[in-house]
Amino acid sequence: MKISDLDTPAVIVDTAIAERNLAKAQAYADAHGLPLRPHIKTHKLPKWAKRQIELGAVGITCQKVGEAEVMADAGITDIFLPYNIIGAAKLDRLAALHQRIALSVTADSAATVDGYAGRFTDDAHPLPVLVEVDTGAGRCGVGTPEDVVALAKQIDAAPGLRFDGVMTYPPHGKTAAVNAALGAIKDALTSAGLPPRQISNGGSPDFDRVHEVTNATEHRPGTYIYHDRMQVGAGRGALTDCALTVLATVVSRPAPDRAVLDAGSKALAMDASGHPDFPGHGHLVEYPGAVIISLSEEHGVVDLSACASKPEIGDRVRVIPNHVCVVSNLFDTVHLVSGDDVTETLPVAARGRLG
Repeated sequence: MKISDLDTPAVIVDTAIAERNLAKAQAYADAHGLPLRPHIKTHKLPKWAKRQIELGAVGITCQKVGEAEVMADAGITDIFLPYNIIGAAKLDRLAALHQRIALSVTADSAATVDGYAGRFTDDAHPLPVLVEVDTGAGRCGVGTPEDVVALAKQIDAAPGLRFDGVMTYPPHGKTAAVNAALGAIKDALTSAGLPPRQISNGGSPDFDRVHEVTNATEHRPGTYIYHDRMQVGAGRGALTDCALTVLATVVSRPAPDRAVLDAGSKALAMDASGHPDFPGHGHLVEYPGAVIISLSEEHGVVDLSACASKPEIGDRVRVIPNHVCVVSNLFDTVHLVSGDDVTETLPVAARGRLG
């Protein structure tokens, strides 16, 4: 099958670019002695998760129990869930996974730890729990070393749990501050008799500088496999490093400087790039001057006023999305390509696993 045989909209992934991104990241991590635990949220494919481990990753990261179940079913045996798992139904599923694979989780509150302790009671097979700390991103996480120590003590006191360390999702561009915060927490835990086994850092935008976070024992990059306009805008890679594109067809030319694609918000997502040099809702590879100025559910409206040449009805284009992780979750299948050839079509196995 050729790319020209695909119906649109469709997700295509240039395998050579993805492999290059994986190899480059693993080489960087190896050079700095930093274990990688890649986040599968970007690709959601067991094929790529296994490839990341083949290249040297110590395991994978999944955001939700459903994603971890998919990856465990595919044969992956070491998974970290950096998310508060709340509710009896999810805890039952977590317990079933814990019997099958090496599994660790996160907590940032006493209530979350109480939930784990109420479900996991086997001291011979404890559930490893890391405390999530807020190092400036302002999402989840406890805020002070004292709070971390208090939560670590609660975990350590529960027979079916094991305190394993701390994790963070850091703010962009703050590697020195993140390292200092993690160092203070490490010192506080050690002084309390609970030295952390793991200090897990994350994120792709600062990946080329994460070796500066010397207190981290592993790193959890996600988007680095495909890249997207948001990553490029953050200074991570170039548009030529973007492996995933959405193949779309021009379905209307209602005005000389306007085209409409068959890819709207259900194909490209609504995220902005966050960078003034990357306006609109995606980058048209064949028409770099074009701007996708608006999306409705099934229509992408493109401003062609800055283009010397312009597409006609029926022409096909490739769009580099602003936020690739969301796009992966919008499609049932992904097509791996080499040049103009479609080499493999895969179901997006962890798509829609939101719980």
